[in-house]
Amino acid sequence: MLWSAIEPKKAVAVFRLILPTNPKHFIGFLWVRIITFAYLLVVVARSTIHLLAPDGGAQSIAGIDISVPGGNNIVALFHQWGAIQLLLAALMLVLFFAYPGLTPLVILVMALDAPMRALAGLIAPVESAHTPPGEALNWPVFFVLVALFALSLVKKHSKI
Repeated sequence: MLWSAIEPKKAVAVFRLILPTNPKHFIGFLWVRIITFAYLLVVVARSTIHLLAPDGGAQSIAGIDISVPGGNNIVALFHQWGAIQLLLAALMLVLFFAYPGLTPLVILVMALDAPMRALAGLIAPVESAHTPPGEALNWPVFFVLVALFALSLVKKHSKI
């Protein structure tokens, strides 16, 4: 139903902005790439903390009680989460530097992280001593990244 309302030429044009025919060139503003790179560094730092912190950040950052039976499993899951986050961040960094034209796609993937985590939280809510930073910042970061994604689609020489 939604797809029938979108004109095919416009859909192809938007698709080409996200997956350009020449991914080696970014036609948008440099500051969009700078902000994207800064956020990618935050993702790398967050992932590294989950991977390398003794408790994976489960108790020390998220406030989850790991002294319960099975607490080691919670820590193991946080470490595994950090590992997969770090792999995804590395892949996004490769795409970001090797194919600057894929900057909108990189931003879109990072933006979709928040609603996916929110969905996971609805399926299995986490009990913690305080609101974890990821939960508190999920939606503000999502809206900033959606705005950055929209701005990444603007050509440098067009008027916003």
